[in-house]
Amino acid sequence: MSGEAQRRVWGVDPPQGAGRGLSLRAERVTLGYGGRAVVRGLDLDVAAGEILVVVGPSGCGKSTLLRAFAGLLPAVSGRVLADGEPVGGASADRALMFQDDALLPWRTARRNVELALALRGVPRRERRAAAERWLGRVGLGDDAGRLPRELSGGMRQRVQLARTLAAGPRAILMDEPFGALDAQTRASMQRLLLDVLADAPATVVFVTHDVDEALLLGHRVVVLGPAGVAAEFAVPASRDAVLAALGAGDQLKEAV
Repeated sequence: MSGEAQRRVWGVDPPQGAGRGLSLRAERVTLGYGGRAVVRGLDLDVAAGEILVVVGPSGCGKSTLLRAFAGLLPAVSGRVLADGEPVGGASADRALMFQDDALLPWRTARRNVELALALRGVPRRERRAAAERWLGRVGLGDDAGRLPRELSGGMRQRVQLARTLAAGPRAILMDEPFGALDAQTRASMQRLLLDVLADAPATVVFVTHDVDEALLLGHRVVVLGPAGVAAEFAVPASRDAVLAALGAGDQLKEAV
């Protein structure tokens, strides 16, 4: 993407590398907390620009893996790499998006989006214009001056998505970001995510418990288990095959 095209998308000069996905890799990685291993010996590659969806039973380490890729959790053993370089901490290249919108309640929607740009040192006038552009992209152009308490759950998640993308990350790590939304709002957010990523390419690692969501969003779906990747599917893939890998029947409800 040319510099002029990038500026049309972001509204400001994007950070170096924006618009180009970041490759991620876990090499024989063990992750855990307080001496208890949650993920053991994981090998996983995420190609630059890929949307990788991770599913698996509760407690298998999906969220833990995202934190390792984000640089918020060091590996007990093995290596976590971004573009071939060891991940040694958090970086603006890698953004983590949670189910909880984490908006600052005293800042308007626009000022919440501006925060990501302020941290990059973007001048106030430019970041205001860029924030309004991104809010328009997510369908909230008329709501820029509203506080989070004045927005619905789906609207707050749209603000969070705008804030995340405005910073120009090369990898977005999404931890069940739509899990608390009703079915209609969730479907709208899924379409919005795909539309926005078409213009602002980034690598995405998306954690979900919803197999249909995984097959809709992902280029590839991996099923995570206690011993690492239990199964892997290129999309389009059979829903039944993914369900079988997770565990069929009554066990599925408990697992996902």
